[in-house]
Amino acid sequence: MSNHSPEDDVFSDYDAYLFHEGTHLMLHKKLGSHPIEGRRETLFSVWAPNALEVGVMGDFTDWNEGTVPLEPHREGIWQGRVPGAEVGSLYKYRVKLRSGDVVDKADPFALYAEVPPRTASVVWKTDYKWGDKGWLEDGRGERNSQLSPFSMYEVHLGSWRRDRRGKPLAYWELAKELPAYVKEMGFTHVELLPVMEHPFYGSWGYQVTGYFSPTARYGTPQDFMRLVDGLHKEGIGVVLDWVPSHFPSDAYGLAFFDGTHLYEYSDPNKRIHPDWNSYVFDYSKGEVRSFLSSSAFFWLDVYHADGLRVDGVASMLYLDYSRQGGDWTRNARGGRENLEAVSFLQDLNRQIYRSFPTAQTIAEESTAWPGVTGPVEEGGLGFGMKWKMGWMHDTLTYFSKDPIYRKHHQELMTFSMWYAYSENFVLPLSHDEVVYGKGSLLQRMPGDRWQKFANLRLLFGYMFAHPGKKLLWMGDEFAQAEEWHHDGGLQWRSLLSERENQGVELWVKDLNKLYRRERSLHSLDFDPGGFRWVSCDDSLQSVIAFLRRSAEENDFVLVVLNFTPVVRRGYLVGVPVGGRWLEVLNSDGKEYGGSGIGNAGGVDSSDVAWHGMERSLRLTLPPLSALFLKPETRKGHP
Repeated sequence: MSNHSPEDDVFSDYDAYLFHEGTHLMLHKKLGSHPIEGRRETLFSVWAPNALEVGVMGDFTDWNEGTVPLEPHREGIWQGRVPGAEVGSLYKYRVKLRSGDVVDKADPFALYAEVPPRTASVVWKTDYKWGDKGWLEDGRGERNSQLSPFSMYEVHLGSWRRDRRGKPLAYWELAKELPAYVKEMGFTHVELLPVMEHPFYGSWGYQVTGYFSPTARYGTPQDFMRLVDGLHKEGIGVVLDWVPSHFPSDAYGLAFFDGTHLYEYSDPNKRIHPDWNSYVFDYSKGEVRSFLSSSAFFWLDVYHADGLRVDGVASMLYLDYSRQGGDWTRNARGGRENLEAVSFLQDLNRQIYRSFPTAQTIAEESTAWPGVTGPVEEGGLGFGMKWKMGWMHDTLTYFSKDPIYRKHHQELMTFSMWYAYSENFVLPLSHDEVVYGKGSLLQRMPGDRWQKFANLRLLFGYMFAHPGKKLLWMGDEFAQAEEWHHDGGLQWRSLLSERENQGVELWVKDLNKLYRRERSLHSLDFDPGGFRWVSCDDSLQSVIAFLRRSAEENDFVLVVLNFTPVVRRGYLVGVPVGGRWLEVLNSDGKEYGGSGIGNAGGVDSSDVAWHGMERSLRLTLPPLSALFLKPETRKGHP
């Protein structure tokens, strides 16, 4: 961001109007700490309308030697210029409450903070010489399009890789390693678990105290910018997890900020999030809406994020979410919907797509709330995409079953197509599926060692073939053996020397390559014209087959999935066009750790009508396999 004069930071009447209305989108330019160019002086501004007094203390006041008082400015804003405070200075606000008590608070708009468990804010600037102009002007628009391949690699920065001492990599170290690896693997995007400052490392970032500061655990704000810049230079989009659903109750944070429930609901039936014992934002307040909207805009603007994955949307939408009996307050219409949160999300999405038309917002929403990705003008929430939690649950339930019983549960593999186009779905195999005793994905697969790996390759093949964008948790791509834990790194050294793990990694790499190359596998992810069942009712043999297609004539990929360890020879599958069909991917290939059974690179069609089509292929289906086939292109032929 460019430098600005102190006058630019004065909170004007117009700022106050937008702030209270809930439509101020750039509060980070007005509130917080702003060092004055060329002077050892900083302008501090904070919202604390019910405080008796507010001052600033820090290393520039020797902390315990008193505070520099701020003056009431307007509309509950306290403001003042503090000599001696400059870039790098530590500070907190000392707030005197109407009760007479005094509390020390971190700055809600701090750009940087001390490394936890220390809790002071740091005066900082966000100057950085970006090198991603080409990405922002051209690359992001194409890569973020819903017509484009969208394959996200979900990462927790503190445990992706660690150095030989077991220490998490710093942002600048990640900037050297992560972009190269993601590019090599063929993912189009990374999705980062929350990088916003948080006091408890074990929350994985989901208990946020610093809505405008990347965590100092891994370096400075500029170091994090370097990581984003590095990803963009390799053509990789960056999606950030963002948490507007709740915040922790730590005394130095937002909770009870000025002696009143300023950021959180005052109603005790709304205030506490039952699952995490944290506080829920009061979405009825314009000032809170402006705070959250400004945070979202901040990461898209200042840090060049390409999208936000909004956490806990379901908990925002329902007043009775995880609440028992009568421990919740009905809305003004007598219902259970949080109308204030609905309005906030609609306004936020409308504003984001207006200001950042090539960005994406993605909802983690686990219920059947209608129109999560529907246009706001039609009553929808306005998100670009939504996690398909039902698909994830059904799929992993099916894959956990011994293949001998799968014939009784074929509907788990086919039901998702009944609602596949009700929203713009992302298919997530996320961090939530490898924690809390669930084990790694590999551990959840049935059978002996060979079958576990074959099942895992089949799972990934099914995921990449199914309509919807993709998200895969780090470590899954090379068959992490152990359940993920934030205190350790992934098992890079111990596993990637194993042939089976190397095979899974190569399989994911080739899936990404095929997914990105074939328009039929991604361009109509959100259009029912991109899918056609070939066979969904062969439950006895646990086989399904379907076509993915693009808007171009005769552009097909045939997907055949065999969910049993039985080799099926001469299996007849109907196809829409004749000629030779090439076997472009086979999860049972020896290079992937499979048995090498297949169709010798391709099969010629016959005139035998099958599955409602005039032609068919007679295939060999390898055990526990995913086959991808497409018509051979010849001059003068489709």
